[in-house]
Amino acid sequence: MDIKEIYRKKCKRYNIHGHAHELTFSCYKHQPLLKNPTYCDYLSQAIMLAKSKHNFDLWAYVFMPEHVHLIIYPKVRGYSVSSILQTIKQSVSRKAIRHIKQQSVSLKKFATGQKGRPYRFWQAGGGYDRNIKSDNSVVNVIRYIHNNPVRRKLVSHPFQWHYSSALDWSGEGTGPVPIDFRVIQ
Repeated sequence: MDIKEIYRKKCKRYNIHGHAHELTFSCYKHQPLLKNPTYCDYLSQAIMLAKSKHNFDLWAYVFMPEHVHLIIYPKVRGYSVSSILQTIKQSVSRKAIRHIKQQSVSLKKFATGQKGRPYRFWQAGGGYDRNIKSDNSVVNVIRYIHNNPVRRKLVSHPFQWHYSSALDWSGEGTGPVPIDFRVIQ
């Protein structure tokens, strides 16, 4: 057993009604799996499924090649960010692994070496979850995630990155996942 398995980082969640959440989670071993548009489509579908199942607004998102940023606002009391992420991640993992098997492509880069879970699409652990309480913080976080592809020199302007809500926020068009424009109450 790897020492990293024993001391895996745990993510503390504060499910507080009225707070938005900045969520970040990564592909298995930080591989650039989301360079594949099929997997991004699975992720878009999974977010829409989770929105309807868990009743939250999606304020912003960016799918980077090896990780994802979401800004969500749960609309009900008693929500669970862990359940929201589970719905998203499980859906994508199952579809991606099934797709790979159907294409007869090697699953080697997804292999965990574990009996109970032989393959993974997402990195183990909770990722990053930060509660956001103020409108000013929301705006700053949205700018930050939208500029992630620019900082990485993948594009010159945030709205050029296809798997992002930057185009929605610019008012010039829409990205692949519909977002909800709403102010923190």
